[in-house]
Amino acid sequence: MQQGVILRGYSGFYYVKLEDRVLECSLRGRTKKKEKSFFPGDVVWVSIENEKQGAIEKADPRKTLLLRPPVANVSLLVIVMSLGYPEAELTLLDRLLVLAEHAGIRPVIVLSKLDMANRARAEEIKQDYLETGYTFIATSTKSMEGMEKLKQELVGETTVFAGQSGAGKTSLMNLLLPEKDLKTGTLGDKSKRGKHTTRHIELHDYLGGYLVDTPGFNRLYVPEMEESQLPHCFPEFAPYIPSCRFATCLHYKEPNCAVKEHVNSKVISQRRYDNYIQFLEEIKNKEKRYND
Repeated sequence: MQQGVILRGYSGFYYVKLEDRVLECSLRGRTKKKEKSFFPGDVVWVSIENEKQGAIEKADPRKTLLLRPPVANVSLLVIVMSLGYPEAELTLLDRLLVLAEHAGIRPVIVLSKLDMANRARAEEIKQDYLETGYTFIATSTKSMEGMEKLKQELVGETTVFAGQSGAGKTSLMNLLLPEKDLKTGTLGDKSKRGKHTTRHIELHDYLGGYLVDTPGFNRLYVPEMEESQLPHCFPEFAPYIPSCRFATCLHYKEPNCAVKEHVNSKVISQRRYDNYIQFLEEIKNKEKRYND
């Protein structure tokens, strides 16, 4: 058997990259019976049947897993927000950051279309996240500003690009993978919102890692989690949580909450905190429906 990585899968077949080639692989009967799902990014062991075909025998344990769309072993989430049209959806950005934190994936925030906006807008957005420690990169596919810095972040990573439709995710990926000529969408005249162009998930070799082309994450809910997990998805809360009066503080309606005190003193972004409360209420409502 040889070890490889699933690059893509459809119509019951999986295309697995080995050291020297890509094999079209099916599942062994016993593998099917285990009712295990296999996703792009999975590290698998295959039996080679001939030069072009093989069979998947088993998979290594996953380090991370995204479910919508399903990709395994992602190590970097590049979240793309537009500085031009469409206007940056910061609530979506916060949802994606929660998704990354909960999944154990490092996020990098790319502010695209720098040529369409003044730099003050980029600084305004970054100011909201000052206490988070997240990496921001402002880019332009016209002037190429920020592209070298972005490439440095991608070395050796399995990277998914996510963000609002029409923000320029595919245009960025086309600069990184010019030989692939990925299909870009257009912005609707009325809504100025982008249209999805990718239909299948596929991994592309890049700088010792992979870039993942996906259908996108434009509609997102808070991932399945307990209420107590959400505060840990907001890294700016971390220094103040130990000072809260209650060890189980959700930073919601509890008295003597150090997190809320730092929101009031504008150390923590009010907008970010408002989104935290919105997400917390979504989790509470889900739990209530489940218990009912």
